[in-house]
Amino acid sequence: MKIKLLMKSILTMVLILFSQLAFTNEGGLQSLRGSLPLTETGLTPQTRPWKQNSGIVNRDYEAQPPVIPHEITGYKINLRSNKCLTCHRRETYKEMGATMISKTHFEDKKGNGHVSANRYFCTQCHIPQRDIPPLVKNTFTEFQE
Repeated sequence: MKIKLLMKSILTMVLILFSQLAFTNEGGLQSLRGSLPLTETGLTPQTRPWKQNSGIVNRDYEAQPPVIPHEITGYKINLRSNKCLTCHRRETYKEMGATMISKTHFEDKKGNGHVSANRYFCTQCHIPQRDIPPLVKNTFTEFQE
């Protein structure tokens, strides 16, 4: 009984010590917010231009969803309509000069039927690209096929 109580006390002390170490900033890390406290509202970040319709963008890792190489401001994607499908559906992609939606996005995985409900909201996975430098230094190298 005393051993269990002693073990619980030691474990509690160790957890308190580690939690204190986790919240100290001995490594010199800085927030992207700068020194502004979380209770204050920062300045609105500068809006950067979209990457111009640059065609297909290389993927950085295997199985990465393709990024959107154009602006999508104002595109409606809801239960009643999906603006992306105007250009990317099977019937129109060639004349629009767009990439066809992947066969994996349809109901039966062979490309038949309608777009699956699981894949209908494009911006859950696909994101547009802005022409900005990385926020932090990065030595990542892109995926090579």
